[in-house]
Amino acid sequence: MAPKKDAKNKASKKNTDGDGGGSSNGKKTTNAGSAIKVRHILCEKQGKVLEALEKLKAGQKFPEVAAAYSEDKARQGGDLGWQIRGSMVGPFQDAAFALPISTVSNPVYTDPPIKTKFGYHIIMVEGKK
Repeated sequence: MAPKKDAKNKASKKNTDGDGGGSSNGKKTTNAGSAIKVRHILCEKQGKVLEALEKLKAGQKFPEVAAAYSEDKARQGGDLGWQIRGSMVGPFQDAAFALPISTVSNPVYTDPPIKTKFGYHIIMVEGKK
C-alpha cells in the first residue's frame, strides 16, 4: 500500500510543480495566453496604413477598413484566426500579445502601426486562450 500512496503523492506534486501551480497565484501573467485570435491590416507603404488608421479613428469597423486597405491574403476583415506564440514574426507577436481583447466595432489596435519585414500592420486582438 505504501508504494501506491507514494505514486499518488508524486502525481499530485507533478500537477502542482509541473504546471507552475494554480492560476490563483497570478505568477504566470505574461504566459497566461499562449494563443490569440488576431486581425490585422497590412500595407506595404506607410502612407496607406496611416490612411487606414485614420478610418479606424473616425469610427469605421475594423473588418471594413481591412477589406478596403489590407494587402494581405486575410483581406476578408483581416482575420488571421487563432495564432500561437512562436508562429508570428517578432515585432508583430510582441505587439499582438500586449494588446487587450477588443471587438471589431470598438477595436483597441496598435497605434502607431507595427513595422515588420512584410510591411506595416495595424493589429487588434479578439480573444486569448
